[in-house]
Amino acid sequence: MPQFTAADGASLFYTDTGHGIPLLCLPGLTRNGSDFDYLAPHLPPLRLIRLDSRGRGKSDWTGAETYTIAQESADVIALLDHLGLESVAILGTSRGGLIGMVLSATAPERVRGLILNDVGPVVDKLGLMRIQDYLGRRPEAHSYAAAAVAMEHRMDGFDVPPSRWMEEVRKHYIQTDQGLDINYDPALRTAFLEAMKAPEVDLWPLFEACKGKPLALIRGANSDLLTQATADEMAERAPDMIYEVVPDRGHIPFLDEPEALSAIHRFLGLLI
Repeated sequence: MPQFTAADGASLFYTDTGHGIPLLCLPGLTRNGSDFDYLAPHLPPLRLIRLDSRGRGKSDWTGAETYTIAQESADVIALLDHLGLESVAILGTSRGGLIGMVLSATAPERVRGLILNDVGPVVDKLGLMRIQDYLGRRPEAHSYAAAAVAMEHRMDGFDVPPSRWMEEVRKHYIQTDQGLDINYDPALRTAFLEAMKAPEVDLWPLFEACKGKPLALIRGANSDLLTQATADEMAERAPDMIYEVVPDRGHIPFLDEPEALSAIHRFLGLLI
């Protein structure tokens, strides 16, 4: 398996396929590189790199104190160094987008451009509270079929066929003799709750650091994490930003929707 060793000795998993412009995909809080399976078949020829952040997917579990955006941003730089890449374009979903903004501000020479998937410099508390409800907890369902039905009912704001929820539960739950389990470190909950206690930080300067390079925003029309007001302000502050809204999607769009693909393809066209 393709893995590299971070500065603290953690073994982190990634995939690296194709040739051409390097596009680094960073998934959300509890997710992993498989999130971008829906997108991959629709991409033009390029080098597609996906990282499982520490504590997720096939990467090592390293403890709650290491599950921070600062540490995960450092891990991205370590991956680029491992691959010998001076810079990459970044597609960041939710937490992955926050990491992309941090890197745009702290290591601008390593970021060729940034696509933000349903995230911005203001993260709505309603969405955070929803995440807190399930984070780090095993699902009550004992089978993939039951979990898919439960997810369909829970995910307000989405209009997709039941088959998509079955795909989702197979990506993010593990079948065990005791039922389904999560495929990430439960200690992420501890890290999340600690971060929620911290004073709020103004993240708009991070967004401002993204300007001047190719920049795109994809928002789920029914998102409870990225409000319409925040997205509108982002568009006002960065008038050259590519901006698409995906109907019938909450947090997060799957990235195979026509609107999402339009934004991504237009963004990639700016890198050529």
